[in-house]
Amino acid sequence: MARQPLELLKGTLDVVILQTLSAGALHGYGISRWVREATDEDFSIDEGALYPALRRLERKGYVEAEWGVTDTGREARFYELTAAGRAELESSVRTWQRYVSAMARVLGSARAR
Repeated sequence: MARQPLELLKGTLDVVILQTLSAGALHGYGISRWVREATDEDFSIDEGALYPALRRLERKGYVEAEWGVTDTGREARFYELTAAGRAELESSVRTWQRYVSAMARVLGSARAR
């Protein structure tokens, strides 16, 4: 039986996209595919969430977009991290590492009451 994808927690989509783009420019479908593959399909980004997030990141100056041609010959917008996007990614990763560490401590220290 196939597992249902996990829902991304509120506030995680931007850091997932920024991390995905940290290796180089991708178009929207490429971002979505990479996330599915990297998470063994635990995360799946709906187009209805992906493209508004990309536009938001572009408005904030974290990504730049330019038109290009995919390996299948279709025109698409390719998104790439800016210097501000890399700085935001580093800050977000530090915050998420603290969050994960704190949650691990909470979950690992359950006491009988």
